[in-house]
Amino acid sequence: MPRYRLLIEYDGRPFHGFQAQASLPSVQGAIERAVKAFCGETLRLQAAGRTDTGVHATGQVVHIDLEKDWPAETVRNALNFHLIPDPVAVLEASVAVGDWHARFSARERRYLYRILNRIGPPALDRGRVWHVKKPLDADAMHAAAQVLVGHHDFTTFRDLGCQAKSPMKTLDVAAVRREGDHVLLEFASRSFLHRQVRSMTGSLAQVGLGRWTADDLKAALEARDRRACGPVAPADGLYLTYVGY
Repeated sequence: MPRYRLLIEYDGRPFHGFQAQASLPSVQGAIERAVKAFCGETLRLQAAGRTDTGVHATGQVVHIDLEKDWPAETVRNALNFHLIPDPVAVLEASVAVGDWHARFSARERRYLYRILNRIGPPALDRGRVWHVKKPLDADAMHAAAQVLVGHHDFTTFRDLGCQAKSPMKTLDVAAVRREGDHVLLEFASRSFLHRQVRSMTGSLAQVGLGRWTADDLKAALEARDRRACGPVAPADGLYLTYVGY
């Protein structure tokens, strides 16, 4: 039974998250329906990560196990044909080697958070950025973000409904930069807690607005208390951009 590795891009706005749900639209459900339409097989795909409602992806990775040995490009093209009604696209398809697994073989996940920092609201990117009207100091945000890098107890930035066994995570990258009217935040880790990126982003925005200092962010981290977190950033600006193996 061949296993196919798929690189997926999607707009998260119409979906109630990635994970399949019985009565609500999901990215996983859309892909699995496309597989069914393509080859008649009913299956449950495996993904590198489960994004929340409204979160987007340019580099999600999933795998599917099919009964028939199809050319990878046929799988890609057929799925894209059947995904036409949905804002989901298969960018690449290849046959996986050995016991490779989309989730368990992953060694790094990268997220990008996009903030539109101007007075005027987004017209073309509505639902794809967080609109912040007041000026943000991206340099101050970047400097403060470095206190988050390393191995820490991230309870403060962990959603109360998180099902991870431990709040301990190693954050490898936390970088903030400005590009014109956009402030871009990048985070990399082997794995993240539920809503960790949005929680960290919301707290870093407090620094950018001048309401917090880097020391305040450090104190929030060290508090290991969800109540110490700043306002959580909305899902609109978050993208899963890369999964490394």
